[in-house]
Amino acid sequence: MDQRRDEADSPTCLYGEFTVAGNRKVRYAVSLTESELIVQRLTSTPVGRNKVVLSLEDCVGCRAYRQHDNADPAAYLAAYFYPLRRRWVSSGVSRQRVEQCFRLAGLQDPRANLEEAEKWARAVRDELPRSCRLMLLVNPQSGKGQALALYNSHIQRMLNEAGIPHTLVITERQNHARELMREADLSQWDAFVILSGDGLLWEVINGLLERPDWEKAIRTPLGILPGGSGNALAASIHHYSGASPVSSEELLVSCGFLLCKRLVSHMDLVSIHLSSSPRLFSFLSLAWGFVADVDIESEKYRHVGAARFTVGTLVRLASLRVYKGRLAYLPATEDYRAKEDSPRENPFHNSCHSNNSLKPLPSDWVVVQEEDFVLMLAMYQSHLAEDLMAAPGATMDDGIIHLFYVRAGISRAALLKLFLAMEKGAHLAANCQHLVYKKVRALRLEPHSAKGIITVDGEVVEYGPLQAQVHRGLSRLITG
Repeated sequence: MDQRRDEADSPTCLYGEFTVAGNRKVRYAVSLTESELIVQRLTSTPVGRNKVVLSLEDCVGCRAYRQHDNADPAAYLAAYFYPLRRRWVSSGVSRQRVEQCFRLAGLQDPRANLEEAEKWARAVRDELPRSCRLMLLVNPQSGKGQALALYNSHIQRMLNEAGIPHTLVITERQNHARELMREADLSQWDAFVILSGDGLLWEVINGLLERPDWEKAIRTPLGILPGGSGNALAASIHHYSGASPVSSEELLVSCGFLLCKRLVSHMDLVSIHLSSSPRLFSFLSLAWGFVADVDIESEKYRHVGAARFTVGTLVRLASLRVYKGRLAYLPATEDYRAKEDSPRENPFHNSCHSNNSLKPLPSDWVVVQEEDFVLMLAMYQSHLAEDLMAAPGATMDDGIIHLFYVRAGISRAALLKLFLAMEKGAHLAANCQHLVYKKVRALRLEPHSAKGIITVDGEVVEYGPLQAQVHRGLSRLITG
């Protein structure tokens, strides 16, 4: 096959004329540039109707192979794309799989045809990220119990198409992933990826930070694929990519695509001191009151998937509770944010078993005057669930805890309206007089109500006084 230059487009790296697998009668002119794969059907009809341009930014992998038929000297070239395309039924766009498979049979020698196909495959792969070794942890009980089925139907194929070797680990019990992370040989893995809800990533992060070599371990890139009920971090990653909102399996395909692109970003973590437990680390949220109640009490509706939160919200609204407590925070000033934009210095010391007693508040902290609350929610990513954009202004590593609290006195109707607006991230524009939003670096909560629920990343923790502090960009996350 010869190399040509298309004068109208960017320089052509490779050019060939092939048939497609399954139809040897129609020939196609195929051009590879530094950014696109251009496929043109060779017919007498106008060019535009028969031309397909596929961006290499949407490509996850390419391979060359021969079929088992020894009588057929042809080789095959398959390239896999996931471009954004309009849905067939509803409005909007989502990533949809496109496979281009060409038959190369220009020579009689099978090995020569395969070498030509491999030359094309290498040229495409040179424009893609290098391969990496993944440990993929799957919680088969998460969400509707379909995580393993989602791996088999979508993720396994995508990783194989991208040429990413991975080892599947199915978790067997609570804290299994945490134990695995404590003992993992980091030299064997380039990244740890979980297919589950947010709880399994919480185990992974805390397991890595409990290691003696935690400073090295926490820099290992992490990835998340939505397989649970909430899927908040997966929805946040998709949101940060700039794509239109999606849910369910469309969100899984989007996050699978971003994983295959293998671009790594810094992610904030928040350390949380409890009154008597070891220090915990959080990547998503800290909740007390209404949100925590709904999260935990809706577990009984897990079989309905993400709709469990809607059901739980309606149930809890029927008997709205008020919680007494003391809330204080350290404001995030503009000076602080500017300083944090300089090279990262982490005032972080691994004291997972540190003294958790709460010291007197410094003078630069603000104490909230109210002591009756409906909820307190601290967010460090944009989404609280697939369909709840709780902190629309959050970014992956802004060094900010986005603190929300709702004062007592709000009506059931107003609270429901607030959560409905949160689906589109519009709750801050709802002018709700009971909702307060602050950007903070740290916070302290001292519940006074005898009973209640506190959750960290959706997991129940010890009920009692706590203090939280953000550590900017401490971990690494694959975000595409």
